[in-house]
Amino acid sequence: MLKTENVTKSFKDVKANKGISFQVGQGEIALLLGLNGAGKSTLIKCICGLLGFEGKITVGGFESGSARAKALIGYVPETPALYDYLTVGEHLEFIERAYKCKNPVLKERLLELFELSDKRNKLGKELSKGMQQKLSICCALLHEPRLVIFDEPMVGLDPYAIKTLKNIFLELKEKGVTVIISTHILDSVENYWDKAFILSEGELKGEMTSGEGDMTLEEMFFSVTGVEGR
Repeated sequence: MLKTENVTKSFKDVKANKGISFQVGQGEIALLLGLNGAGKSTLIKCICGLLGFEGKITVGGFESGSARAKALIGYVPETPALYDYLTVGEHLEFIERAYKCKNPVLKERLLELFELSDKRNKLGKELSKGMQQKLSICCALLHEPRLVIFDEPMVGLDPYAIKTLKNIFLELKEKGVTVIISTHILDSVENYWDKAFILSEGELKGEMTSGEGDMTLEEMFFSVTGVEGR
C-alpha cells in the first residue's frame, strides 16, 4: 500500500531524510519511531505530497503528490490545522465537499466517539487543544481513506479519547486500512503494531516485525538511537 524508495529531503545544507526505503502492506499498522528531530514529520509530509523530495513514494500504486494518491490518504498532523472561523460541523462539511463523500452515519459516529456531538456549532478557535485534536482525527477519517497517517496522535488527548483512538487503530486494520503511527512515546502504542521503523538523524537505522527477533521494541529503539542509560 505504501512504498518509499531512497527518499531524501534537504533543507538547504541540512538533510532531514537520507535515502529512506521501506514498505507497508494493506491492513498493516506500522510505527515510525525516533527521537525529536529524527525526520519523522518530514518523511510524513513527503508521503502526503506536502513537500518535494528526491526518490520515489507510491501510495496504492500512485505517485505521491498525485490527486489519486492524496485521495487515498487521511492525515492527522502533530498540531491540528483547523480554521478559526469554521464550526465543527462546517469542518466536516468542508471535507465532504473536498472529497465528494457523503456518509452521515459515519460522521455522526465519529462525532459521538470523540464527544463532539454537542460541540458541532463551536468555532475551531473556541475548542480546547484536545478537542481540536479530536476534530482533526474526525476530518482525517471521514472520507474513509485507505492509508491513515497519525503524527504524535496521543498529544493533548484525554484517557477516554486515547482508548477510543486505539480501538480505531484496530478497527481500521480489520477493514484492511493501512495505518502509520509516528511517535517517540513507545508505551502509547506498545501492543498496536505489525512493523516498526526507527529513524535516527534522518536515516532508517532499524526495522522490526512484531513477534520476530530476540529484542523487544524498546530494546531495539534504545540500541538504534543510543539513548539507553540516559
